[in-house]
Amino acid sequence: MSPRGNRSRVSHERWLISYADFITLLFAFFVVLYAFAKADEKRQHQVSAAIDSGFQSLSIAPPAVKNTPAAPKESVTSSSGTNPSSAEIRAELESMRRDLQRRLFAQIARKIVAVQLSRDGLVISLREAGFFESGTATPRPETTVTLQQIAQAIRGTPYDLRVEGHTDNVPIHNSQFDSNWELSSARANGIVRILLQLHAIPAEQISAAGYAEYHPAASNSTPEGRAENRRVDLVVMPHALLDLPETEYARNTTGWRRLVDE
Repeated sequence: MSPRGNRSRVSHERWLISYADFITLLFAFFVVLYAFAKADEKRQHQVSAAIDSGFQSLSIAPPAVKNTPAAPKESVTSSSGTNPSSAEIRAELESMRRDLQRRLFAQIARKIVAVQLSRDGLVISLREAGFFESGTATPRPETTVTLQQIAQAIRGTPYDLRVEGHTDNVPIHNSQFDSNWELSSARANGIVRILLQLHAIPAEQISAAGYAEYHPAASNSTPEGRAENRRVDLVVMPHALLDLPETEYARNTTGWRRLVDE
């Protein structure tokens, strides 16, 4: 036998053993990491559940609801969900007044319109000089333009609208009217008719009244006072009187409708 056949053969594949050991250790390492991760996840769920339970028992937070769409918000009359307070109503009417003052700037500057706040609500006064011929109840054509601007401002209000006709104390007797009662009522009805045509406010929220000379806004002893008394008032009326401090009332000569000072 050749001596060459007795020689031991040197193996060059021993690295496979080390590689296999390395792979085994690496696999074991990832198994341990996975086990820790699952344990942490379980622990996190337990901690979260414990916190939620604690908050619920203390009424600090409502129970969590998963995969539930948010309920639509309901409209409320105030921030507390109850009937609005006098302060909230006043703030709403103040906002409406500012809007009307912007829309009716030209008419207010000409002193044929006045917008003021009273205990009854928001008062929009239309003076006879800008809207009616003396002794008649037919509104002038330009009345519709002003009423359109008013309709845009008050449309959607939940409050009632009372349209009041007023006159001075000079008696009237002509072919159309036998008294100031009839004249004031007819003027109020004429304004109501236009507002209904403009769809300013639902018919069930609007009313008309004639007061003749018995609720003046100024003294009838001067021409200026009588001119101020010949008017139609549009009163946006909340369902309760506004609680306004006495010091904020304008010093009205008659005391019929106390207005807030500008």
